Amino acid sequence: MPNRLLSFAIVALSTLSAFGQESYYRAPASYSTTRDPDLPKYARHAQDTGMDWLKDATWLDLGLDYRFRYEYRDDDIRRNRAGLDEPLLHRTRAYIGIHDALDPFRFAVEMQDSRRYNSDYERDTRDVNEFEIIRLYGEFYFKDALGHDPLGNARPLSLRYGIHNFEFLDRRLIGNNQWRNTANSFQGFHGALGQEKNDWQVDLLAVQPLQREKYEPDAPVKEQWMYAIIGHWRGWSEVITLEPFYLALRQSAHGAVAERFVHSPGLRGYGVIPGTAFDFDFDLIYQTGRSGSQDMEAYAGNLEVGYTFKAPWKPRFSAFYGYAGGDKDPNDDQDNRFERFFGFARPWSANDYIQFENISSPKARLELTPSKTLRMDMGYSWYWLASDTDRLNTAGARDRTGRSGSFIGHEFDMRARWQVTPKVEAILGYAHFTPGGFVESTVRGGDTDFAYFEISVRAF
Repeated sequence: MPNRLLSFAIVALSTLSAFGQESYYRAPASYSTTRDPDLPKYARHAQDTGMDWLKDATWLDLGLDYRFRYEYRDDDIRRNRAGLDEPLLHRTRAYIGIHDALDPFRFAVEMQDSRRYNSDYERDTRDVNEFEIIRLYGEFYFKDALGHDPLGNARPLSLRYGIHNFEFLDRRLIGNNQWRNTANSFQGFHGALGQEKNDWQVDLLAVQPLQREKYEPDAPVKEQWMYAIIGHWRGWSEVITLEPFYLALRQSAHGAVAERFVHSPGLRGYGVIPGTAFDFDFDLIYQTGRSGSQDMEAYAGNLEVGYTFKAPWKPRFSAFYGYAGGDKDPNDDQDNRFERFFGFARPWSANDYIQFENISSPKARLELTPSKTLRMDMGYSWYWLASDTDRLNTAGARDRTGRSGSFIGHEFDMRARWQVTPKVEAILGYAHFTPGGFVESTVRGGDTDFAYFEISVRAF
């Protein structure tokens, strides 16, 4: 077996070299798992902005964008009462990054202004976070401190401290939540050995989440720290990328909140099956620790398998199953609910009804690319509680007796994304949710509808 693995690695590396690849990185084909890059998608190197007076500013990155979204939400189960709501969401972001000119010192700053109008519900921090700094860090960057990889790419050492707006793994555990009108952000240390182009890379985190405030500056949650070691092995990336990780969440006791310390080792892998049109993406996660006086043990996992047909519009069909444990017995001395950390919830539900905890969910999805500027996808999802005595947190619902059953419901969604111009993107989407017995018993009955139109404009 070791000899076979070694041969496999040599073949993969030879393939990379043979085709003149400059990077080991391969993006996942799985649905909605590609991380937001370190330089935000809307930002550009100054020499690429089209402004002649900046053509020699190779040390400067700039970004400015605006997003507007109209939502039509009928009987949203996350709200405490039924009814129609039509909010108007506005988000403006600006970014400045300085690099190379002052090396090894670098820094970046990003501002985001998030507002909501025309809603019948009280404003919350999912939609409102006015004039907020979501990235502000200083960095010591040593370009080739760790030598070079076999393709000749420098292997840098990076040490950052400040406010961060980042994503890791498949975004389900650590994400900046680009769909939501407001962002997840953190304050603390981020160290990196290597870069995305390299055959291996390690990210180190010791950060505190920032508590979002609607109108006041965000501040670190003093009682919480998240620690992480995240590895990336891309030596076989033509076939598989492996991302072993360890996450930990430490929460001090405060008020009515118990002390917690959660340890979460896991492994993510994604890639393609050689010689076929199949791709795959999986996570395996184990958690243990203490929650107050209770021991904690939980499991989670995801698996997606996709197939891309050789046909016009490049149709890709995928099947997905995701699971995260729930607290099976609310009266025992063990807490079995999976800790979801700070992940991106929307891939679970287009309605944003589901989080990465106490969930068992199969899905089927079809993605189409009619042209370079138009992408479409549609999917069907089914949702069960992993434990029928635990909560559906987004709806604030729980039946400790389990008599309401475990079936949350099922959902159909579809979306079209049109790149109108290189700087303008328009999105049209719709989702229909049919409640199951649990939601009918603990929240309310009746189907829900969600439609939206979104347009994003970037300056450069």
